[in-house]
Amino acid sequence: MAAAYDVIVIGAGPGGYVAAIRAAQLGLKVVIVEREHLGGICLNWGCIPTKALLRSAEVFHLMHRAKEFGLKADGIGYDLPAVVARSRGVAKQLSSGIGHLMKKNKIAVVMGQATVTAKGKVSVKTDKGTEDLTAPHIILATGARARELPGLEADGDLVWTYKHALQPKRMPKKLLVIGSGAIGIEFASFFNTLGADTTVVEVMDRILPVEDAEISAFAKKQFVKQGMKILEKAGVKKLDRKPGVGVTAHIEIGGKIETHDFDTVISAVGIVGNVENLGLEALGVKIDRTHVITDEFCRTGVDGLYAIGDIAGAPWLAHKASHEGVMVAELIAGKHPHPIKPNSIAGCTYCHPQVASVGLTEAKAKEAGYDIKVGRFPFIGNGKAIALGESEGMIKTVFDAKTGELLGAHMIGAEVTELIQGYVVGRSLETTEEDLMNTVFPHPTLSEMMHEAVLDAYGRALHF
Repeated sequence: MAAAYDVIVIGAGPGGYVAAIRAAQLGLKVVIVEREHLGGICLNWGCIPTKALLRSAEVFHLMHRAKEFGLKADGIGYDLPAVVARSRGVAKQLSSGIGHLMKKNKIAVVMGQATVTAKGKVSVKTDKGTEDLTAPHIILATGARARELPGLEADGDLVWTYKHALQPKRMPKKLLVIGSGAIGIEFASFFNTLGADTTVVEVMDRILPVEDAEISAFAKKQFVKQGMKILEKAGVKKLDRKPGVGVTAHIEIGGKIETHDFDTVISAVGIVGNVENLGLEALGVKIDRTHVITDEFCRTGVDGLYAIGDIAGAPWLAHKASHEGVMVAELIAGKHPHPIKPNSIAGCTYCHPQVASVGLTEAKAKEAGYDIKVGRFPFIGNGKAIALGESEGMIKTVFDAKTGELLGAHMIGAEVTELIQGYVVGRSLETTEEDLMNTVFPHPTLSEMMHEAVLDAYGRALHF
């Protein structure tokens, strides 16, 4: 006999486990299926452990700056295994916390590989055999994995994915990072700070290509200042691997092939949705380049079947997945949730300096036909930033000149991944420039720069 539920959630990452909790809160009987770890990639192999590593690098960087703050720090060094152990400990703590949340909310957990065998039916291969589940509603939250390009496949020794980089066997001496999106730049920042001779190769015309061009240019300048080599409009065509020695990378730049030697390569060239072996094709689910096609409410077109998070396409962000999970759970429970607005979801990159953004870039706003007003404010003009010793950075705002709508906000500098939420709330509330100008920001704070960047868009900046 198959166990019957109201909702089956496949995948226990930030989309799946949040969907399960919200559904349970609404009185639904829920089971969640996970093949590896509660918390998914985000808690175990992504967002959380990388931030733990980056925090270690940040503290290490600050220790080297002790003299600037009137402090003394001698014999500064690091213990890489201990840095990694702390990161893994943080991930383990949070993953265990998800287990507690499942029990607290009376959510059944089945560990195994799930297949949707028919509408409302799921078969799970577990260590003990096969378990059959039924429910009128099924939520796919299976996430994604690292994309691997032909010839650049990871081997865990010379060529790493993010998983290998999170548990490095060694400290790279000469590191090549392929791809300059959030994952690539975060690992480049981490290893470069710890002393690796780091080169980043990006096929597009600038690093962090989804960010505003001005922010990308500022970031490149800071990374180069830190000792990174940045190769843009460049592609890695081939890797010659020499076990125990290193890798010779054949890099095409400006139509010419150059060869460079490295001891370690990290491939960060995007992700692939986990759509295989779920039985989706037989059900008639439409898939485009490894991502399930859905409507604005994450419905797949197959009655009772939903897809959320990375499997459902861009933006590939944990917080987007969680919000979709809540939305779908409320939809199933008969509520009337609002659909997600992708342009009001912030993107954050936790490199040094941090990068954060929401909404349209200046170029995208112009392409969309808006008459725009642009404001900028530098960290050097902010008292708190100078007191913190973090005077490198800027905040940029883009407004619709006709309506005063905040079209986009873009930041680079200390703690901008925390600051960006102020503009996210503003966009959600359909705030205008007048609302933001009339808001009193506390002093002294970094957030004052957000106010000044709005004022500057209208020729009213006070402190620069």
